[in-house]
Amino acid sequence: MQRRDFLKAAGFAAAALALPGYAQTPRPSARGKPNIVYIMIDELGYFELSCMGNKYLKTPNVDRMAAEGMRFTQALAGGPVCAPTRCVLMTGQHTGHCTVRKNSQVWPMRAEDVTVAEVLRKAGYATGGFGKWGCGDCGTTGAPERHGFDIFFGYYNQTHAHSFFPNYLVRNGEKVPLEGNTGDYHTGKQFSQYLIFDESVKFIRQNKDKPFFCYCAWTPPHGQWGIPEDEPAWQEFKDKPWTVKGGSARDAKVYAAMVAMVDRQIGQIFALLRELEIDDNTIVFFSGDNGGKRYFGNFFEPNRQFRGEKGQLYEGGLRIPMIVRWPGRIKAGAVSDFLWYFPDVMPTLAELAGGRPPENIDGLSIVPTLLGEDAAGRTQPKHEFLYWEHLQQVAVRMGNYKAIQPAKNKPFELYDLGKDIGEQNNIAGKFPDVLAKMMAYAEQSHTENLIGEVLDKEKAWKGHQ
Repeated sequence: MQRRDFLKAAGFAAAALALPGYAQTPRPSARGKPNIVYIMIDELGYFELSCMGNKYLKTPNVDRMAAEGMRFTQALAGGPVCAPTRCVLMTGQHTGHCTVRKNSQVWPMRAEDVTVAEVLRKAGYATGGFGKWGCGDCGTTGAPERHGFDIFFGYYNQTHAHSFFPNYLVRNGEKVPLEGNTGDYHTGKQFSQYLIFDESVKFIRQNKDKPFFCYCAWTPPHGQWGIPEDEPAWQEFKDKPWTVKGGSARDAKVYAAMVAMVDRQIGQIFALLRELEIDDNTIVFFSGDNGGKRYFGNFFEPNRQFRGEKGQLYEGGLRIPMIVRWPGRIKAGAVSDFLWYFPDVMPTLAELAGGRPPENIDGLSIVPTLLGEDAAGRTQPKHEFLYWEHLQQVAVRMGNYKAIQPAKNKPFELYDLGKDIGEQNNIAGKFPDVLAKMMAYAEQSHTENLIGEVLDKEKAWKGHQ
């Protein structure tokens, strides 16, 4: 079914405008439009924070962020792998509607796709992105400079982002050669995360006197695990007497060092906001991008009681850490079990910025949950259902019920996550009416996958590092 035909048949646009979470006219902040920093860490699992009881990974700055803000227990990714989840976050459309639905070297967003950066720039924001894009390579309709970013620095192609010592990074569609890097995945003269972090800080400094959106889609700890020998976090972890299953102990120690390094850099971001005296008017989001991966067996307990991992639509592939901090506006130390996912980022940021999202999104604003219903001026709407698809997998969430088809040739399974968070007890046979309703949601949610174009073959990805 064509997406336009689906929208017409379902009356989606009209229904969206009627829902209180869509296209709301935001209540202006007494302090003016807030700065927005969105930090997304690549492949960080739900239980890979020390505030979640992790015994090996150290995240004191993120832990402090949780103590000063709101931590969500039921925040879910837009998809179980890198590129689709980023497209969902950027467009507010779930994977049955968005353009980028799988990891691919060239699978760009369309020219007509509208991103949150475009909405915020129209609302008067400076917009910067730093790290992994994944929604369209150089020379395609999906490049970030074509979708609302004043500057984007990092990796456009999600496969390119597997190296921390690449031959080049990209700034606004142009290659920036990294002298001294030979193509070796594990060693080189220039470490990409240092460069990407420096550009993130530079952007915040340059735009401190006007509202800005700083999208930090940083790549550690995912990728080929190479790290500078003099990195302080590596010095802390390199001699740990660890024995792991499912990978090398050295890689596990580099992984841990990368998590600690990113945590340190997050602490530096907060110190910068205080230095610039904009901390109290800056809302900071912190999340993973999709579920964790069991690279080292269960050593880091990436998914603990959840079934599955990255690449799957069971909870282990979708459940992510999510913390939001805004001093004086979000209650410190709050823990929320409100159910939301990446399509909700677009309308939430739009409302905070005084912008208006497109009508064809699948998300709803969670501003009433973040700031309180009195401050927001309305109650918090809830999703009738949530939807995901990935390759041959399909999943639907309706309240505590989770329906999943793990492969095209397999029947739907049904779980009650309120009683069975590990998705071990398939109750499809006990609740056929519930399953039938959720299967109908799945059928109506899938539309034809129309993708963007390659405009310049010389610039588009060719498999080089």
